[in-house]
Amino acid sequence: MKVSAAAVALAFALVLANFADQSHGALQGGFYKGKCNVDVEKIVSDIITPLVGQKPWITPALLRMQFHDCFVNGCDASILLDGSSSEKTAIPNQSVRGYDVIDLVKAAIEKSCPGLVSCADVVVMATRDAVAASKGGWYSVQTGRRDGLVSLAKNVNLPGPSISVENSAAIFNSKGISIEDMVYLLGGHTVGVTHCSVIKNRLYNFNNTGSTDPTMQPALAFFLKLKCPQTSTVDNTVDLDQGGSSFVIVGEPTSEIVDNSFYKQIVFRRGVLGIDQALALNQLTKDTVNKVAFSSNDYFLTKFHQAMVKLGAVEVLTGTQGEIRKSCRAINQS
Repeated sequence: MKVSAAAVALAFALVLANFADQSHGALQGGFYKGKCNVDVEKIVSDIITPLVGQKPWITPALLRMQFHDCFVNGCDASILLDGSSSEKTAIPNQSVRGYDVIDLVKAAIEKSCPGLVSCADVVVMATRDAVAASKGGWYSVQTGRRDGLVSLAKNVNLPGPSISVENSAAIFNSKGISIEDMVYLLGGHTVGVTHCSVIKNRLYNFNNTGSTDPTMQPALAFFLKLKCPQTSTVDNTVDLDQGGSSFVIVGEPTSEIVDNSFYKQIVFRRGVLGIDQALALNQLTKDTVNKVAFSSNDYFLTKFHQAMVKLGAVEVLTGTQGEIRKSCRAINQS
């Protein structure tokens, strides 16, 4: 049976229409191009890049903020909302910083493009630019997210610093993120600090043994005990990436640079957090860790960038879902 050219054209048009319906509201690169008379991403970069030069803590702060946001209700900027029982008030989020940085960027965008750019997209773009400003390379991010309307502390369920690899992998998998990408994302610990209170159990009473975690390199344990005395009332900070920061130096100090030094450290049992060290020892993850540790830095950055893009796509609101907040700290008043 012959099929007319018109019928073929009609069928093809229906396929295209169906595809368009399926992709409606999806994230895309350059979502804001042509929607505003300024380059939105340039506004973000022009603010974040010099700020990171002045305040290197911004990079780990924004990496943590994006992770904490995306793992609770998806990447919808719900972590930014103020309120007596909002996500900000949950114990894991009480040490999150950088809200004022997002406010600064959002205010600058609103001056040129009012009501157009979501706070959720601001978080993702600002984090990308902070990574780039910390020598972690620039990568393209998708935009088009919308902001959530709900933020509740009771919804916050984040993997803790002592979680097992298996339990962490299960949480990441529930968000559609593979165990390999989990390893790459935890490479964000190449920058930033933790507090002594978080690691004292590894130093002094691991699993209620009254001893140090045997997986920790003795030289590192000695150094960390100097930083974190058992009876101290001061909660000092410790670099998560111990490259070049203690008596046994493995590489140059890189605690303010996004690079693969973190993986080299955990291979030599110099992980500060329990989950970090476990990555290098667990059968599920150690091959990925070794691959990153002993490959070029560019290899890690490529994998890290790809994983960050995947993180930014977790359970997003698009199309007509949610809203575009005027202030990142409050839902719009109708």
